[in-house]
Amino acid sequence: MSEHTELDLPEDKTLLLVDDDEPFRNRLSRAMQSRGFDVVSAVGTVAEAMAVARETPPAFAVVDLRLDDGDGLDVVRTLHENRDNCRVIMLTGYGNIATAVAAVKSGAVDYLSKPADADDVMKALLAQPDAKPAPPDNPMSADRVRWEHIQRVFELCDHNVSETARRLNMHRRTLQRILAKRAPR
Repeated sequence: MSEHTELDLPEDKTLLLVDDDEPFRNRLSRAMQSRGFDVVSAVGTVAEAMAVARETPPAFAVVDLRLDDGDGLDVVRTLHENRDNCRVIMLTGYGNIATAVAAVKSGAVDYLSKPADADDVMKALLAQPDAKPAPPDNPMSADRVRWEHIQRVFELCDHNVSETARRLNMHRRTLQRILAKRAPR
């Protein structure tokens, strides 16, 4: 059970969830509702999120960085234009320092790498602005961090194996074997 109860939530508990992974979005929506949040909208695109941000800006938002139709940072900026005190958490499967800095500069209060569970999201949403975050209970393994980095570079190279291998200073066949495997835990 979460260490927060519904009593810890502010009066306005409205929450917007933006993630293009529908099963994840649905699970997180149910989990956040069970923790007392009022999930006003759970959408999968920048366009849908922008409409919600303009029409009924929520008190809280959880926004995926990369969406099929654009960038979650645009959603963060629109949320803050329409409700400057909206507490936004960025989620991404490709955590790195540059994107974390961009998220915070855009107005996000925290940045979590996937897979983040509902308790992590809730802690980040309700954290005091000057509070230091606690270390993660279950950090990613070194193998998982390596795999995530390779996937990110592969994506940035437009899924070009040869270019990715060159940038990672890795043999092409080695990279192909890594890409063919499932993600480590």
